[in-house]
Amino acid sequence: MYSVSVRDHFMIAHSFRGETFGPAQRLHGATYVVDVTFLRPELDADGVVVDIGLAGDQLCSVLAAFRYRNLDEEPAFAGRNTTTEVLAREIFDRLARAIRDGQLGEAGRGIASMRVTLKESHLAAGGYEGPV
Repeated sequence: MYSVSVRDHFMIAHSFRGETFGPAQRLHGATYVVDVTFLRPELDADGVVVDIGLAGDQLCSVLAAFRYRNLDEEPAFAGRNTTTEVLAREIFDRLARAIRDGQLGEAGRGIASMRVTLKESHLAAGGYEGPV
């Protein structure tokens, strides 16, 4: 598989429900570094996986919906803990929808799978990957 990755970041506030989360049950902030890797078995006619500029722009657009927001107040997350894994899946789903809608151009239509990784710190990360 060939791959291309893009990176961005976003800052949010949120809290968790459940004893598992200890002090994180209180409202707190988080800054995530987001890496998205697009994969396809063959390159397009121009020799690329996807237009890297379009991919970066689309990631930025998806993250704009979360930036500087308290995710506890966002309807998309009602009744859910916005763990790193949950956020990675939401970003994956929104990018997959953009791919299917042609927002990553013709080359984007050849993307077979994608990996979204959210880095919480230099020590911890979570993610989601799957077919597009």
